[in-house]
Amino acid sequence: MLVGMEVAQVAARAAGENFPVGSILFPRGLRPHIRALYCYARLVDELGDAYEGDRLAALDELESQVVQTFEGEPSWPVLRNVQATVREFELPREPFLRLIEANRIDQRVGAYETWDDVKQYCVHSADPCGRLVLGVLRRLDDAELVAASDSVCTGLQLVNFLQDVPRDLELGRVYLPAEELRRFGGPALDRPSDELRALLRFEAERAAALLRAGDVLRARIGGRLGRAVGVFARGGLAALEALEAANWDVFTQRPKPSRARLAREAALVLVR
Repeated sequence: MLVGMEVAQVAARAAGENFPVGSILFPRGLRPHIRALYCYARLVDELGDAYEGDRLAALDELESQVVQTFEGEPSWPVLRNVQATVREFELPREPFLRLIEANRIDQRVGAYETWDDVKQYCVHSADPCGRLVLGVLRRLDDAELVAASDSVCTGLQLVNFLQDVPRDLELGRVYLPAEELRRFGGPALDRPSDELRALLRFEAERAAALLRAGDVLRARIGGRLGRAVGVFARGGLAALEALEAANWDVFTQRPKPSRARLAREAALVLVR
């Protein structure tokens, strides 16, 4: 799996997700770079979540491939694909390594006490994705944009946590803060309940507040490109609407916006 994972394989596993759907809104010349970065992020998660061998060893091997991406010639297809993007836009190494560290954390940490603890995890698991996109836009030197991007990415990560409560539990992970679980009566996470619905609604309000930073990205970047970046936040808000429409039932199926809904969001960007 490690050496043989092709770019097309990784991309196929993520077909229809918010990020690759949104990438079609970028100028044609940037789309391959956005998709290359997303494939890298997906590969890291594949190794951390699904690899059947020694995941920490696999992540170590991936880190060595990242080093080669910056200092030599990587042998893995996904890294060879992303190397052109790294070189053209002079991307920093840190976001690539943070994504690996997030998956290392997943191998040793199964629960978090406070929201601040979860948010710190998102510094590694989510925020680097937005920073890499800003790097492709050559806007990493804009502190306000970086802060807004971090908020949106953390918000999107929180949306995923809400959608994936049962799946994460099967992996031995709980991303809902323990102190908030206690505040809402300590509901079981393997079955629906009024208490769990109330907790998910509370967390969704937090996610929505974070996703509103997408307005800053859209306004500061401006034009169609700003709207293209903003659509990621809109996709997260659409996912929250799907959760609410399902009455916070994350057990019957994974509530998420349909591909048609995401396509409508993309269409709104194109016509504005």
